[in-house]
Amino acid sequence: MTGARTSAVRRLAGPVSILTVRHDSRVHGTTASTTTLVSTRPLILGTSLRAGSVLGELAIAAGWFSVNVLGGGQAELARWFADSRRPPGVGQFAGLAWRPDPLTAAPLLEGTLAHYSCRGAGRFVVGDHEVLLGRVVECDTASGDPLLSFAGDLRTLTGKDGSTP
Repeated sequence: MTGARTSAVRRLAGPVSILTVRHDSRVHGTTASTTTLVSTRPLILGTSLRAGSVLGELAIAAGWFSVNVLGGGQAELARWFADSRRPPGVGQFAGLAWRPDPLTAAPLLEGTLAHYSCRGAGRFVVGDHEVLLGRVVECDTASGDPLLSFAGDLRTLTGKDGSTP
C-alpha cells in the first residue's frame, strides 16, 4: 500500500477484541481490531485475520470461537495477544483471569466489555487476510468504555490510552 492509503486505512477506528478458541487440547488467542457486526438477523459477527492464522484454522476445526471485547484499561492485554513471542497454547493465558466459555470451551477473559460465543459461519480469503464469520449463540455485556484501534495507537473514547509509552 502507498503511504497515503496506509494513512487513510489507519483512520478506520475499530474496537479491539481478543478472539479465543479451543480445539481438542489446543487453546489459542489473538488480538483483532476489525471485529464488526455483519448481520442482526441472524446475529453474525465478522473479523479480519491474517490469512492462514492459527486462530482461523482452529476456529474452523472446532466449529466455535469466542470474542472478548476489550475495555479502555486493557491495552496491555491487547498487546500481549498481538505479540508473536508469547507462549503457545494455554501458556498464553497464564496469570490472566479467565473462565471457559460454557459453549465453546474457549477462554473468556474477565473484565471485558462483552463476550460472544460464536458458531463458525464461514471463512473466506480476501487478499492477504481472511474473514472469519461467527453466528452469535450467547453473549453478555458489562459497562465501560471500549478500547479502540486508531491511527496505529490503542485509544479510549477520551484519547490516547494511558498505558501507552
